[in-house]
Amino acid sequence: MATAIPKITLSSSRDIPFNRLVLSQSNVRRVKSGLSIEELARDIERRGLLQSLNVRPVLDGEGAETGTYEVPAGGRRFRALELLVKQKKLAKTAPVPCVVREAGSAILAEDDSLAENVQRVALHPLDQFRAFRDMLEKGMSEEEIAAAFFVAPAVVKQRLRLMTVSDKLLDIYEQDGMKLDQLIAFSISDDHSRQEQIWDIVSRSHNSEPYVIRRMLTEKTVRASDRRVRFVGLEAYLAAGGPVMRDLFEADDGGWLQDPAILDRLVMEKLHTAAEDIRAEGWKWVETALSFPWGHTRQFVEINGTEVPLAEEEMVHLEALRAEQEAIEAEYAQADEYPDEVDVQLGEIEQAIVALEERPLTFDSADMARAGAFVSLDSDGTLQVERGFVLPEDMPTEPEETDDADGYDHAGYDGRDHDSTGHGYQEGEGDNIAPDVEPEEEDGIRPLPDRLLTELTAWRTLALRDAFASNPHIALTELLHTLVRDVYWQTPGADCLEAYVREISLPVHSPDMPGSVSAHALRQRNEGWKHDLPEDEDALWRWIDGLDDASRMALLAHCLSFGVNALYERMPAYGAVSQRSVTERLKRADRLASALGLDLVEAGWQPTVENYLGRVTKARILLAVREARGDEAAERIAHLKKPDMAREAGRRLDGSGWLPEALRTAGLVHQTQVETVTAGEDMEAIAAE
Repeated sequence: MATAIPKITLSSSRDIPFNRLVLSQSNVRRVKSGLSIEELARDIERRGLLQSLNVRPVLDGEGAETGTYEVPAGGRRFRALELLVKQKKLAKTAPVPCVVREAGSAILAEDDSLAENVQRVALHPLDQFRAFRDMLEKGMSEEEIAAAFFVAPAVVKQRLRLMTVSDKLLDIYEQDGMKLDQLIAFSISDDHSRQEQIWDIVSRSHNSEPYVIRRMLTEKTVRASDRRVRFVGLEAYLAAGGPVMRDLFEADDGGWLQDPAILDRLVMEKLHTAAEDIRAEGWKWVETALSFPWGHTRQFVEINGTEVPLAEEEMVHLEALRAEQEAIEAEYAQADEYPDEVDVQLGEIEQAIVALEERPLTFDSADMARAGAFVSLDSDGTLQVERGFVLPEDMPTEPEETDDADGYDHAGYDGRDHDSTGHGYQEGEGDNIAPDVEPEEEDGIRPLPDRLLTELTAWRTLALRDAFASNPHIALTELLHTLVRDVYWQTPGADCLEAYVREISLPVHSPDMPGSVSAHALRQRNEGWKHDLPEDEDALWRWIDGLDDASRMALLAHCLSFGVNALYERMPAYGAVSQRSVTERLKRADRLASALGLDLVEAGWQPTVENYLGRVTKARILLAVREARGDEAAERIAHLKKPDMAREAGRRLDGSGWLPEALRTAGLVHQTQVETVTAGEDMEAIAAE
């Protein structure tokens, strides 16, 4: 005979006047959390009481009911109702829906209170999003929804942003297939197919962090902090109809611009407008570009301008600024650091001083009539104008002088053109570099193209120059090393001192090199010295003679840096310079790089599709990922076609500190994690393996 299942009996529910209710001391909630009593009272005022109170009859000493009921579960709702009564918005005798536990129940009051607070389940974020969406579709505004639930409008905007996520990904999240922060990362874009494609990639990857998802979704966009955006202004881009991608969940520095074509058009229009203003100054020609190649002024002769002198009012203002600066520095001389407001004030004073000291130049109108200017965009998003460059054919001709006329023998003239610094320039330098031809894919590690090696070593040379110029001790050591070789190894010389620096041109380089940290530092250093130099040779000698030792060493290092050459070049079999000489040059460059602790990672080089990954074979791409991230990371992209592999490798190598063999420096700690091949000893093997 089957046993009957006992049936439960629910507690009765009825309305009880509010003045017959008292808060129970058995309520377990003691700590305030969540919605405030005031906000809950306003919500009850708007929509009424959505959940009944749990109450028990209060008994007298004889165990009889007194007609009063205590509230062990629902204390916050009771206090909210109590506040409404005090505010005269609710009558004292207003009926309150209550679930009444019978007197003498075996269930403790504390048990009821704890169960009501513990067994509730927070609303799933997806359910909250869908509820907000439904309310929005039924006519409520985001502000009204926020006010109804006592949250900031930004919270509603964030939840509604999930509307931009693919339904497929929402379903995956609902089934616990991804985390909330991953889903939020996808909301940065409204391209559902791209979202699903990226999830397919990252879900099979060892790294599916939200920042990886954001980076992949924004790879074809431009950051609002980009120099081009700073130049034209975000408002101009928006006015031109350009869309902006924003991240409502994390700081995005203004977001991402989704139409680079509109941005580039605005940049070039503004540059051309600026170029017309420069041309109106009286220049013969003005060239405009987003950026010019490194060393683009080498073939030009530079004319000298005259600084505009300070007006009397400007001189008085400059002296006042310097006095104020000195007074503040003296006041806080014993302090470990300046207070924030003082630091800001000093910064403003320094900027004002620099603005006064950096004087504009004026040029002779006759010189301007045959010279021109370059207008481009500087690395900080400001306009960069380089004035006063003359083409060789526009230089005034001088009468030829014979040996009889001046008494000098010109037979030793080497026939080379010279740039504006006086250093020799061999026309066509670098023209022997073979074009970068895409190698056919096959198994094994294919050699790097000659042009790519030259571009990589151009980067290394530029960074080496910057490090060299910053270290006068090493610079002097290298100079003495060269001089001792010349003196004691019987290298012939001439003139009173046959020691010169020939600036080595870098005509072949990757597009990112002119905007690099090293390039910016070299330009700034060069402009600083150029500003201080006297105009004639005798004055220059006296000026150098009067410099302190530290300044002399710094100037020496700077001048010598222009002659640093760490370039790989493929030389013709019977050329004036042998391939063995190039190898020896690279060995010496390795020694110099090691002495300087040259780190191309700190100099800003990182592998991209443009400067490396898209230029080498798949085997080399996988080798790079394997060295930087391990075998598993390489295996995850091994099945991809080369363009996709190069892009995915770029993401995986970002921030890894990985460098190709040609850019590594022996002895650096973070570069010893991968197999190191030094450029000097094995560059030939890299190029011809």
